Amino acid sequence: MNVALFYVPVRTPNLRGAAKRLFDVLLTLCAAPLVLPLVGLLAVLVKLHDGGPCFHRRRVVGLQGEFDAFKLRTMRVDADRLLEENPQLKKRLEGSCYKIVDDARITPLGKWLRRFSVDELPQFFNVLRGEMSLVGPRMITRDELVFYGDAKDLIFSVKPGITGYWQVHGRHTLSYEEKVRMDIHYIQNRSLLTDLVLLLRSVPKVLFRKERF
Repeated sequence: MNVALFYVPVRTPNLRGAAKRLFDVLLTLCAAPLVLPLVGLLAVLVKLHDGGPCFHRRRVVGLQGEFDAFKLRTMRVDADRLLEENPQLKKRLEGSCYKIVDDARITPLGKWLRRFSVDELPQFFNVLRGEMSLVGPRMITRDELVFYGDAKDLIFSVKPGITGYWQVHGRHTLSYEEKVRMDIHYIQNRSLLTDLVLLLRSVPKVLFRKERF
């Protein structure tokens, strides 16, 4: 994939970065009275479902280097073993850039959590820690950087977001290449107004989405 045509180096000015940080913190604190009890309740449900850990840490890369992005656990506790014992599942996973439909490793409760994206609510903690933003390019692992080609430096110029441009304009119906292009488009055209619009549009997109994991 050649993404060089879409790549223009962008550096975040200090003023813009400070304004976005203030935007993230204020909105996160406003949402905290709703988010914290909901995360607590869902964590208890995950624990009761199969007795496994409530949370999952995904090692990703961003503006400040590698960090753990927090999520409610949606996969079986033996997900890694299941993957190793099923070469066909592993092949499907590698061919779909880490997302596959009808993944046997996902628990029944996990499917519901993913259906409404509430498994990602613990990432508000990552926002408060300054590792993520409410809106930004998708969080990726170091292995996924190869798909961004010459745009790798551009992806590292901003923080990954809980939601973003491609999540609103197609979500998981998009190809990986389309997601990369949309991430680049967002970074090159980002503003606080754009972030606010994307946040407002994310809510109905999640609630009334038709595609499934």
